[in-house]
Amino acid sequence: MEISYLVEKGRLAQEVLIRVLNALDDPNVGIVLAPLDRSISATVRQIDRITVPDIPDRIIAATALSLNLPLVTCDLKIRALTSIATIW
Repeated sequence: MEISYLVEKGRLAQEVLIRVLNALDDPNVGIVLAPLDRSISATVRQIDRITVPDIPDRIIAATALSLNLPLVTCDLKIRALTSIATIW
């Protein structure tokens, strides 16, 4: 979702999206797609909208928080959240 958004904004090339989609289809790559479910949807409300205003970024942060996983990101707004462990 985030990559599609960034392609639409012209911040990433279409090729990036194609490569990610191909990797998701390849069982040997080891990428697991996390579903946008009710738990993640509810967790979005825990991500401060002032700190992280873009909804795609809030969904990504909520996914990490909901799944209790660290998030690999260089986004300073997401990294400012104290509720999510980030790696970069």
